[in-house]
Amino acid sequence: MRLLPWGRRRRGNFNGLKHLLLACTDPPLVATVHALLITSGIIQDDDNSIPQLISSYARVSQLNLARQVFDQLPQRKIGAWNSLIVAYSRKDRPSEVINLYRSMCRDGVKPDSSTFTLVIKACASLLDFDMGEEVRLSVIESGYLNDLFVSSSLLNFYTKCGRMDIALSVFETMHKKDIVSWTTMIMGFARSGQAIEAISICRKMQEEGFELDSVVMLGLIQACANLEDRRIGFSIHGSMIRRDLSIDVLVQTSLVDMYAKMGRLQLAHRLFQTIPTKSVVTWSALISGYAQNGFANNALELFIEMLENGFEPDPVSLVGSLLACSQLGCFKLGRSVHGYVIKTLSYNFEQVRTALIDMYSKCGSLFSGNILFNRIVCKDTVLWNAMIASYGVHGHGKEAHLLFLKMIKTNSEPDHITFASLLSAFSHSGLVEEGMVNEAFDLISSMKTEPGVATWVSLLSGCCNHRNIRIGMVAVEKVLKMKIEEPGVYTLVSNFFAMARKWDEVAWIRKEMRRVEMKKTPGYSTLEVNGDVHVFVVEDERCFQYEEMAQMLERLEDDMRMVKDLPIPDLLD
Repeated sequence: MRLLPWGRRRRGNFNGLKHLLLACTDPPLVATVHALLITSGIIQDDDNSIPQLISSYARVSQLNLARQVFDQLPQRKIGAWNSLIVAYSRKDRPSEVINLYRSMCRDGVKPDSSTFTLVIKACASLLDFDMGEEVRLSVIESGYLNDLFVSSSLLNFYTKCGRMDIALSVFETMHKKDIVSWTTMIMGFARSGQAIEAISICRKMQEEGFELDSVVMLGLIQACANLEDRRIGFSIHGSMIRRDLSIDVLVQTSLVDMYAKMGRLQLAHRLFQTIPTKSVVTWSALISGYAQNGFANNALELFIEMLENGFEPDPVSLVGSLLACSQLGCFKLGRSVHGYVIKTLSYNFEQVRTALIDMYSKCGSLFSGNILFNRIVCKDTVLWNAMIASYGVHGHGKEAHLLFLKMIKTNSEPDHITFASLLSAFSHSGLVEEGMVNEAFDLISSMKTEPGVATWVSLLSGCCNHRNIRIGMVAVEKVLKMKIEEPGVYTLVSNFFAMARKWDEVAWIRKEMRRVEMKKTPGYSTLEVNGDVHVFVVEDERCFQYEEMAQMLERLEDDMRMVKDLPIPDLLD
């Protein structure tokens, strides 16, 4: 039997072995070919054999052997480096990818397009902005900035880091843009809440002759959900139907979420019912929509229906159900949700913890909320704000102030919500004085971030109570600029103008309320009895037990008058 002439046709023979390596599906076969490459001498002379061998070991889940082959190389060329970097990237080990890149640069090996693409992807996975910037400088120095794959990876990196300003700069300098580049920008703007910019990029994309696909439409739907523009939302949905684009459960869920955020809950529910295979995210979108729009009963009914259908709640549905419980005062159901959270270890989600504290506070159990708050070791600003607001709702202004001071000592950074909650707590507790209004204004003016509407509304309320027209006018201007169409906010502004005797402004505010068909929601209270929630609306005499309740209230009022006349016992005796 003649021996194969390895010495004269090594490269040609490796081409045959390459196909064999690609066909290997288990480690022993790869090891056999590896041995053949060594004994034949091909591994020493063929530069393509090493990268392919590393890739083959990694493909059969032998990453440690792939690394051994790499580490034993006397001289590592770009192909070997890239093969190992690809292997670590596919195993979702971004830290190892970056470590290899650093070692590669130290060894004086110049990265190529594949290297940069994978390293930037690793930076995006880790949200390592500083490292990404470092790699970008190397990209520019190496002349790969105009490489489509590299620039697309940079776009993805910056959008994931929320730096849409830099992403847009990279995008505008790209000589060639593909559908992925355009889609990345649209999705990035949508995720960062910049809906108008997302729509603008989409229009430019169409002008360049690109067709809109389902992924682009998904980004536009998410953008419209944040923008809450019904006209554009309807247009996008209609366009998808006319173009006969694929509308999968992800797109359908995004449409449900969009309509819910727009307040079009009937449409959201109708679309929800047409989805044949619902995911937990689909259920959560509508539950959250009902709760956010004040339809607490619908939210809880849907939450219970979701459980009956065998779905495990996610943080969004849990927060929605807790918000509904807080709106209705459903203490028992809220406590049951808390029990579920503990059993499933969902307690680690910051949103759920904050929603639990808010629920306990609004259901009248400040004590339970306080215990929960004290058990949490790592408290973020949102959590501090929730507890400060809870004290305020119950009229404990001094405790809210002490908690705020404690927050400062822990080096937590207050935001405009913190100050709004604190001002509201002072107002509910009767602690706001004329001097404190001036101090609050100075504090708000010194804030690094722009205060939100809640902060200015709280300050305006204090100005109304203490007739501070000068600061009140500033607060009114800020509130009206934000264009918040909330009846309570407009009513407060109207009351301030009336207090300041600015009757023309009062007439204008009331005209605006009529123009947008704004009606003040009547005040109501709820009472939970044996698991049933009873709602009592101001001046509503339609309840079948109205007479009995009125008589009971009269008896309670008489009893309170009698107690008021009794001497107060000394609690220290």
